[in-house]
Formats: sequence, C-alpha cells, structure tokens
Amino acid sequence: MKNKGNNNIFKLIAILVVAIWGTTFISTKTLLNAGMKPAGIFVIRFTVAYIGMLLIQLAGRSRFRLFCSSIRDEAAMLFLGVTGGSLYFWSENTALEYALASNVSFIVCTAPLMTALLYSAVKKEKLSRNILVGSLIALSGIAMIAFSGGEGIRLNLKGYALAIVAALTWAFYTIVAGDILKKYPSEMMTRKVFFYGILTIIPLFFKTGWETPLETILETEVLLNLVFLGLVASLGCYAVWNIVIKKIGEVGSSNYIYLNPLFTLLGASLILGERLAPIAAVGSFLTLSGVWIAGRNRN
Repeated sequence: MKNKGNNNIFKLIAILVVAIWGTTFISTKTLLNAGMKPAGIFVIRFTVAYIGMLLIQLAGRSRFRLFCSSIRDEAAMLFLGVTGGSLYFWSENTALEYALASNVSFIVCTAPLMTALLYSAVKKEKLSRNILVGSLIALSGIAMIAFSGGEGIRLNLKGYALAIVAALTWAFYTIVAGDILKKYPSEMMTRKVFFYGILTIIPLFFKTGWETPLETILETEVLLNLVFLGLVASLGCYAVWNIVIKKIGEVGSSNYIYLNPLFTLLGASLILGERLAPIAAVGSFLTLSGVWIAGRNRN
C-alpha cells in the first residue's frame, strides 16, 4: 500500500511537470515572435539550467561526479544530451516557426505512443491492453483539441516533420534514460543532459547566428520567459522528471506527455485570451480519460 501511495504522489508530480511543459510552447512562441532564434533560445535555456544544477550538486559535494564509470555510459549521456536536449528542442522550436503552437504540441505528444512501441521492440515486452486502449483514446482527444480551432491542422509539412522528429527523439531519450538512472543519480544525469545539449547545439548556433539585440533580451516579457524556461521548465522539471521515470517507469511516465496539449490549450486560453471551444472540452476529457486508463495497473 505504501508503494502504491508513493506512486500516486509521483503521478501527481508528473502531471504538474507536464502542465509546466505545456505552457513552454506559448513561452517559446513569444520569444520567437520577439525575434529570437530556436538555437539561441535553447542555448540560454540550457546554460541557465546547467549552471543551476552544477551549483546544486557542488553544494552537496558527496554526490558530485564529473564523469561516468565507463566510456560507454558517458556516450549514453551524450546521446541523452542530443535526444533530450539539442536535437529535441531545436526541432520543436523550429517547428513552432512554421506551425501553430497547439498543433506542434499535438504532434510532439505522439511521443508516448512512440515510446511504448520502441520500449516493446527494445525490451521484447508485449504492450498491455490498458496502454494500447488508453493511448488511442488520448490520441483521439488530442486530435479533437488540435482541430477545435475551426481551421483544422494547417498543412505545413516542414513544421510537422520537425515535430515528429522531436517526438521520436524524446522516445529514445526516455528509453535510454530509464537504463542510465539505474546506475547514476538523477541529478548527475540531468546535469550531463544540459552540458551535452549545449555542446552539441554549438555548431548550429554559430551557423544561424545570434541576431538578437541585448535590449530585446532585457525586455521584461522576454527576460521573464527565458528565466521561466531555464530555471523552472528545464532545471526544475528535468530534475524531477528523471526521478519520475525512475519511480513509475519509462512507458508509465511517458503517457503523461499526452496531457501536454491540454495544458497548452488552457495556457493559451488564460494567457492569450483564446476561447475553449466545446469540441476542445470534449477532447480534453478524452485525453484525461486515456491517460488514466493507460496509467492503471498493467499486470
């Protein structure tokens, strides 16, 4: 009973983290509209997060480790930095330049289904009925949310292709992270994801250039969004999410990503003043129902 209670706590934490991540689509879109580039947003976001995590770990010196025990594990950390960092956020942020935030959120949130399929293939495990049924219900709900604007999904192959890349890379991140977290503390893995994410985005960063005046970055709205993305959505949420993966599993934690578009939609309604259409309300209910079904006991 105690373990079940602890799992429920981590499920609530997962919902909170996804709620925050859902609003990042709006925050990133705001920064893009202000003239910032996808790579530039990522560099600032992860640099702030890395410095924060480094300071936290240095404060608790007994748990601080600079390198992994083997080259293979260090390579895995590099892989996580790409799939959960540079490639993921570059593809997602760039997709937002070509498509609506809600539509990008919908496509990115096919990641749980991709994770489940990938996990089944890699681990040679059969998917449970709850996961399959819950995933289909959640996806149908997200589809209703995406189409609720009246115009449907705007056809933009480049933007949607990039969103699919983001979803696939997050699936790989989740699977590999589950294995790494069995060997290393979550805060160490989080720090390395930030570090390797920054390292691997540098070539693209220099290619696209900065092109954002300092006065733009110092504007209150821009600065607050950068702080939110760096300290809250990256430093805080990544650290907590890695613990969630460890506690409730790769597939179980991934299913909560289905809630992402729901919170994006709610955030757009509250922050941007957009109305919640009736079909979106029905879609939200289906999404919540699907996540609940997928998260039930899978034995």
